[in-house]
Amino acid sequence: MKFAIIGAGNIGGALAFGLAQSKLVRTEDISISNTHPEKLERIKAFDPAIRTTTDNRECIDGADVVVLAMKPWKLKEAAEQLKPWLDYDRQIVASMVGGVGLKDLQEVFEKDGKCPPLYYLIPNTAIAARQSMTFLSSVGATKEQDEALLAVFKDLGDAMLVEERLMNAGLVLASCGIAYALRYIRANTQGGVLLGFTPADAQRIVAQTMKGAASLLSVDHSHPEAEIDKVTTPAGLTIRGLNAMERNGFTTAIIEGLMASIPQSK
Repeated sequence: MKFAIIGAGNIGGALAFGLAQSKLVRTEDISISNTHPEKLERIKAFDPAIRTTTDNRECIDGADVVVLAMKPWKLKEAAEQLKPWLDYDRQIVASMVGGVGLKDLQEVFEKDGKCPPLYYLIPNTAIAARQSMTFLSSVGATKEQDEALLAVFKDLGDAMLVEERLMNAGLVLASCGIAYALRYIRANTQGGVLLGFTPADAQRIVAQTMKGAASLLSVDHSHPEAEIDKVTTPAGLTIRGLNAMERNGFTTAIIEGLMASIPQSK
């Protein structure tokens, strides 16, 4: 499968980096365009085999999947530029433009009463390390196209094909969630310094502990509380710490943060 990425900003570049390490996509089958050549230099420095260009038309030539990675206010202009050159019968258009749903994509890509297969994608920046949680929703796509695209994004971490109504929830949990997890790591690191470790060592310890905790859930698909119980002995240190965190609003703060992040209806 050949990918063309329109936009080499944070998320477009992260996707290019992830795809270049994928087992399912050849690096020479990745092309990316941007109006700012300096952003493309960053891509080339990562892997010279990725095709880079400042010409969107050149970028999408021969691609199976055209990924839009730009700011929302640039989408309509980009769509008008791409429509004459897109093969609506063969090429898939997948948008990573935040807040732009499938109905909006249909409106900007409609041509002579027809649209290409359309996808709304929400990955997170960990896609650069093939550790993203990506959500996909589609319209006008076949089951085979759904399965093929889902396989690629599962190779870049994990991926779920969901109803569009769940995309904003996915955005909060997995995309905004990267920032929330990192904020926890920062707080825990600061605590590690208070306990006597250097900042670098504290961060190393906390990052590996987070990685280990996540792996416990993925190996046996166990519930977090089951794993917590394994390290929480009666009258022990862990239960004291957990209770102190809850007294200070740990769970409530997280849930309220998630709810505050849900995009508001226009």
